[in-house]
Amino acid sequence: MEWNKLLCSQRFRGIRAAAGSGDLRTEFEKDYHRIINSASFRRLQDKTQVFPLDKSDFIRTRLTHSLEVSSFGKSLGQNISEKILRTVQDDSFLPEYKAYICDILQCAGLLHDIGNPPFGHFGETAIRQWFRENLPRLEFEGTPIEKILSPQMREDFYHFEGNTQALRLVTKLHFLVDEHGMNLTKALLGTIIKYPVSSLEINKNSGNIKDKKMGYYYAEREIFKDLQNTLGTEGCRHPLTFILEAADDIAYKTADIEDACKKGCISYEQLVREMKSRRPKASADVSEYDRIVDNLERRYQKALQRNLSSPELNAIQNWIIFLQGKLIAAATYGFTRNYESIMAGTCKSDLFAGTYAQPVMEALGEIAFQYVFCREPILKLEIAAETIFRFLLDRFVDAAIYYDTGHGQSAVQEKLMALISDNYKGIYHIYAKDRDSTEKLYLRLLLVTDFICGMTDSFAKSLYQELNGIH
Repeated sequence: MEWNKLLCSQRFRGIRAAAGSGDLRTEFEKDYHRIINSASFRRLQDKTQVFPLDKSDFIRTRLTHSLEVSSFGKSLGQNISEKILRTVQDDSFLPEYKAYICDILQCAGLLHDIGNPPFGHFGETAIRQWFRENLPRLEFEGTPIEKILSPQMREDFYHFEGNTQALRLVTKLHFLVDEHGMNLTKALLGTIIKYPVSSLEINKNSGNIKDKKMGYYYAEREIFKDLQNTLGTEGCRHPLTFILEAADDIAYKTADIEDACKKGCISYEQLVREMKSRRPKASADVSEYDRIVDNLERRYQKALQRNLSSPELNAIQNWIIFLQGKLIAAATYGFTRNYESIMAGTCKSDLFAGTYAQPVMEALGEIAFQYVFCREPILKLEIAAETIFRFLLDRFVDAAIYYDTGHGQSAVQEKLMALISDNYKGIYHIYAKDRDSTEKLYLRLLLVTDFICGMTDSFAKSLYQELNGIH
């Protein structure tokens, strides 16, 4: 892969600058302003990160998480670019690319979760499960829908993915000017595609991180193909995607621990004990791992000496900042160490693999799963969210099956379709034009998932209550 192609600033719809506009921003800086001024980005303030519908002003939402990922992405972009210029010394990597990379990663951090449905990653699971259970029994004109759809269309719903929805949202659903969505640069769009495979090509056992999930729907196949050709990635991950993923991993794995401590899910003593119990056996990783845990204990002792009212939380919060710096350094090393394989498209692991940070990241993930995601309040909220998703999908999919077909709809079905955003319905009509009946049916099902993914947690809950006559 070549940096001059990977950092392509073209857009699907070209922009003609107004004469004398005086706009000195780069195309990637323009992307940033398009994103932060969008309604889709603002809705992230009411979407779950870990704790659904939490009223605390401390606990993170998708919005604050995305801002953190954006910040880490930019920091990693700065560090890695400097390393390429000074250490790797790739002659094709020009000095001005550093600013481009920082801007792209800053934007990609804002976008990486923009397609997620309400109620966190459990929302994705609920949508997948609903389609697996219901597509085999739903019919269109007497034939099971599962048999009407092509294999890729069907698998798109069975493997529904918020990251995939993000590409669809920013390239189509953000209907402000036309059907090109936010009309972002191709370099940015390529960066947010974490898994450059279709729903038919998912292979979790391949040993290659890019095959774990799907990266684009059948509906966006032409956009995906154009991006691959223009950027020169051709089925491989964009190199900046590795950096975006590292920024995301750093943000959520450290934040989950901090939020869990703030919520009282895990104490300082439990955190220290759990970290020590996961001390790696490989000698190469032990010394750095021990230093990281020791740092947490030292910070606690300092907090005690200062007579702080909450020395445990103070120690953890300061340790998290220290840890984030260590993880940024590890990811920087991981990228430069694997530079040749990343650029060749043959790198199969994330940037922490094989570094001292790998056992630390694994420990944080295991601790969060044990003390946060398996707790009774989270489990109850997830069950409630599943009830909301099941109801909304039951009603709106039923209404959408015969929408725009000439078949009669009941009064309730017509009312339900009237509740779906005119923007989403407008996009459906644009892309359904001149398509065959199978693809139109597929697009009508996507219309429902588009509508539900665009909801905030509060809106989904309120709509469920209103349609059920609950105050």
